[in-house]
Amino acid sequence: MKLYGITGWKNAGKTGLMERLVAEFTARGHTVSTLKHAHHSFDVDHPGRDSHRHREAGAQQVLLSSGTRWALMSELRGAPEPPMEELLAKLAPVDLVLVEGWKRDSHPKVEAWRPEPGNPLIAPGDPTIRAVAAGGPVELTDRPVFDLNDTAAIADFMAGEVGL
Repeated sequence: MKLYGITGWKNAGKTGLMERLVAEFTARGHTVSTLKHAHHSFDVDHPGRDSHRHREAGAQQVLLSSGTRWALMSELRGAPEPPMEELLAKLAPVDLVLVEGWKRDSHPKVEAWRPEPGNPLIAPGDPTIRAVAAGGPVELTDRPVFDLNDTAAIADFMAGEVGL
């Protein structure tokens, strides 16, 4: 599987760019999966539902299935968060996995950046960031800079990098 990341600070436009890139690559006929890192606790389950009750009772994993989708929930129960490689191994094979987050891992990335939040660019100090998708003017000369909304150009760049 090919792997490419989208990284950046909060409110930089990462999720919107991810959404547009998934649509762009799938429109080009590629199969795509995503991996999203969250810095906070999250839940895809709902209190009172059977699957939630199973987890609350102490189940290590709960697999929920229907005629339209299935989901496997695993509780860490105090164990450390698995590394990205371990999580990727759980995905079914696809042409491209787009990763949102995981700033410090070594996979290639495009940095989403907007001037409004006031955060500095990550790219100057991070060689894994191969390009910047900017929502404003950027002074960066050693890597390509794309308009944050030019999804096709960003997808072309990423596809060229991974050989799609």
